[in-house]
Amino acid sequence: MQRFLLVLLMTSTLIGCESGDKPTDSDAANTFADSAAVSVPPGTLAYPVTHKVDVVDNYHGTEVADPYRWLEDDVRESAAVADWVAAQNRLTDSYLETLPQRADIHARLTELWNYARYSVPFTEGGRIFFSKNDGLQNQAVLYVQDSAEADARVLIDPNQWSEDGTMALGAAVPSPDGRYLAYAIQDGGSDWRSWRIMEIDSGKLLDDELRWLKFTSVSWASDSKGFYYSRYPTPEEGAAMQSLNLNQAVYFHQINTAQSADTEVFATPEHPEWGHFAEVSEDGRWLIITTFVGTDNRYRVTVRDLREHSTLALIDHFRHDYSFIGNLGSEFYFLSNDAAPKYRIIAMDLQQPAPEHWREVVPEAEHVLVGASLFASSAAAETTAGDEAASGRLLLEYLQDAKSSVMQYALDGSLIGPVALPGIGSVAGFGGRQDASSTYFSFSSYNTPPAIYRHDIASGERSLFRQAEVDFEPEDYIVTQVFYASKDGTRVPMFIAHRRDLQRNGSQPTLLYGYGGFNISLTPDFSVRWLAWMEMGGVVAVANLRGGGEYGREWHQAGTRLNKQNVFDDFIAAAEYLQQEQYTDRQHLAIMGGSNGGLLVGAVLNQRPQLFAAALPAVGVMDMLRFHRFTAGRFWTDDYGSADNAEEFAALYAYSPYHNLQPGTGYPAVLVTTADRDDRVVPGHSFKYAARLQEVQSGPAPVLIRIETRAGHGGGTATDKAIELLADQYAFLAQHLGMK
Repeated sequence: MQRFLLVLLMTSTLIGCESGDKPTDSDAANTFADSAAVSVPPGTLAYPVTHKVDVVDNYHGTEVADPYRWLEDDVRESAAVADWVAAQNRLTDSYLETLPQRADIHARLTELWNYARYSVPFTEGGRIFFSKNDGLQNQAVLYVQDSAEADARVLIDPNQWSEDGTMALGAAVPSPDGRYLAYAIQDGGSDWRSWRIMEIDSGKLLDDELRWLKFTSVSWASDSKGFYYSRYPTPEEGAAMQSLNLNQAVYFHQINTAQSADTEVFATPEHPEWGHFAEVSEDGRWLIITTFVGTDNRYRVTVRDLREHSTLALIDHFRHDYSFIGNLGSEFYFLSNDAAPKYRIIAMDLQQPAPEHWREVVPEAEHVLVGASLFASSAAAETTAGDEAASGRLLLEYLQDAKSSVMQYALDGSLIGPVALPGIGSVAGFGGRQDASSTYFSFSSYNTPPAIYRHDIASGERSLFRQAEVDFEPEDYIVTQVFYASKDGTRVPMFIAHRRDLQRNGSQPTLLYGYGGFNISLTPDFSVRWLAWMEMGGVVAVANLRGGGEYGREWHQAGTRLNKQNVFDDFIAAAEYLQQEQYTDRQHLAIMGGSNGGLLVGAVLNQRPQLFAAALPAVGVMDMLRFHRFTAGRFWTDDYGSADNAEEFAALYAYSPYHNLQPGTGYPAVLVTTADRDDRVVPGHSFKYAARLQEVQSGPAPVLIRIETRAGHGGGTATDKAIELLADQYAFLAQHLGMK
């Protein structure tokens, strides 16, 4: 539950008055004909002309110009924006084609990417489900095994859905009886999903089709005759990719009926900004509705008794995180930061739901608790905790300085012991039905390819289920963790990975990556992108900045709203540490980040342009005064604040990447990346930022923007598009960091 809602963290929230003229289609035709260029300093690129408009907004008495407001228009609806995108892509493509290492990097990335990748298996209705990508398939394929002994067979191959590989399987949820599969189709990277239902045995599709679903999964009723889901109203024509997402409500869909017949189950029309996620308890009796208002883990919880048709407002405020884990009869287990900034496990009995009757099962520990799974015998579903508490299990995942550890507890709170992990790295999984005897998890690190293990819950024994085979020697690489002091003295962790034989000579090409927001933790996991960079002779540095979730609620809040500058200070201090410790220097250091991390890169470039040689801001939130005006951007005010608030406006305006680019400044080489179907952080952010940066750049370093087509914020991206993007980014860095 908690991790599902974190998808909203990568969105943004915009405010401000919209006014002023926009270029007409005829203006655009004249502007972009033959890629006309403005005058630029000798040795720099001839950038396409970008039309400027006279738009000025007044924020609390401060007038703020927005000359590129017209670039906020949807590229699919505006010929002017489409022509601008085409002109920018022509320039970027022509530049990238000249880079000498591009072809070799693309070839090596293709080789490294070509290994079988498996998801962590899950079971339902006696069947085992998992996804697999053979290596270079654009989309992973969903497989099913009818039993542990049966051969796996293909259930859904989304590679058959489109010629360009841009349609992806967004989610798959089997019914409790194992007869049906509800699955989501993601088209071109958009957050919008359409859902279909399949008979698993025959592969036959039902006529049911649910459209315009976003930020929701589905949860089947115990009789497998239908499921609960959340949806927003159908957007107005032409507004689907940019309009605000409001008035989400919970519905019930009965199979073999039209979506128009679905029953509204729960809605809050008096609070259109609230969103809802519905989940049926494993015993089938309860519907748990978790209500959220932003990206912070602050939830209201409503419980419906599906047998007695009664409703209980279990949590009626937005003060803390109450993430449902599971239940034993009327006793509900939650992962919560109520009175525990680093989280604890609490139990609430619906017969006595008042806080004074809550039971602390596992108290807050030294390290932050980030995940929990509950396992108990099937008999527990019809009883209270009772004797089952002694035989049941809680598997709890902790972060120890951003590294995973897993502990096993009995349901009475007594510690059983740690779950043995293969080393220092990141884990994922430990899901499954409460009555399962085993569960699966994955483990990886920067120099350790992912492996999937089966964990026996009773004995604690681990056995290897799948091991990725990647074309490299793990022993040739080393991963270390360091701690450095930020500007205010805060101790910040950072992972550094590179070839074992690398010499620390003060001039190694180094790629510094960060995020620093929305309670998201960066842990050491395997990625071809890091491996490829290290093979090229580069150093990978990943900083665990404030704003993330590595140390709990206080660490997160220290990087939000009026404290956001701490995140930028942490990132700058990481760059200075890498130079002081003789890993690299200014001429060989690049920075990279996506979404909130794109904001990070943009803000830090403005504040310390001479500290870096190159930058890769991806799908970034670049206009901090208007982010909440588009799609899910309104959720992000939890982390950023809002320009509607005078004090928060001042803080936002002080670091907003788009608004703080200064004429006469020599900026590093910058390759901005975004996609035309990004309806999370709408591409207008990157368009406006790139246009302004091209306008003010006074140095010889190029400022380019690469706009992918039929792609979104990242999810569901076709493999060939992912390889092409990374090859372009690394070739750009190789050129500007002097890599041979």
